[in-house]
Amino acid sequence: MNEQFTQIHGPPPVVGMVGERLVPLTDEAEWAAVSPRQIGPEEWQRFEGYMSEIFGALGLAVGTEATVDTPRRFLRALFDATSGYEGDEKLVTAFETECHGGSDCRISQIVEGPIPFFALCEHHALPFFGRAYIGYIAHEHILGLSKLTRLVRLFARRFSVQERIGRQLAESLQQILLPHGVAVHLEAVHLCTQMRGVREIESSTRTTHWRGTYDEDPQLRGEFFTLCGQRGLAGHG
Repeated sequence: MNEQFTQIHGPPPVVGMVGERLVPLTDEAEWAAVSPRQIGPEEWQRFEGYMSEIFGALGLAVGTEATVDTPRRFLRALFDATSGYEGDEKLVTAFETECHGGSDCRISQIVEGPIPFFALCEHHALPFFGRAYIGYIAHEHILGLSKLTRLVRLFARRFSVQERIGRQLAESLQQILLPHGVAVHLEAVHLCTQMRGVREIESSTRTTHWRGTYDEDPQLRGEFFTLCGQRGLAGHG
């Protein structure tokens, strides 16, 4: 393997395959990296002790039959909810279309959604959740529909913000597929606004990211939202 793919520390990255082409792992291509997190038993026990102290200070009756395992359960849930940091080795393959070159070699847009997602806000570590819709105009490669769901979950299962998830999805699809265009629309409810602060009950936030042909063609953007609407999109700004 070329030296540019070698890591000095930790396991080597999984490098994405697009046809016969290797995609180098860079900061912008983190979808290609697979790096399991390791927390030892002593660390885990120490973290549980910290959580017991915090829960107790906040008013929880720690140590009862109902709550004795709460610190452990909380840490396990938090660990699972942030599994996106570990990457996803099943995201490394794209399939060829029947297109074999040429600037006008296009097929109809591919739209997938709604894709449910759950994430943790990096500002308050409280959940935000919603639905993602992804569209792209393929050039020479396509992704299996299950891979789009995996890509959404990869970036959502981290401490993040909605705008970043949308940007990461759009940029990753560009790098993986080299398509003519990419569209990503997210709508989410943020518990940090409903459980604290202004408490905007039943409100949702919508963000959209365009790349390539979508950015240039208003009609194509309209068709994307029409297809999303047929699949349950409540509306868009």
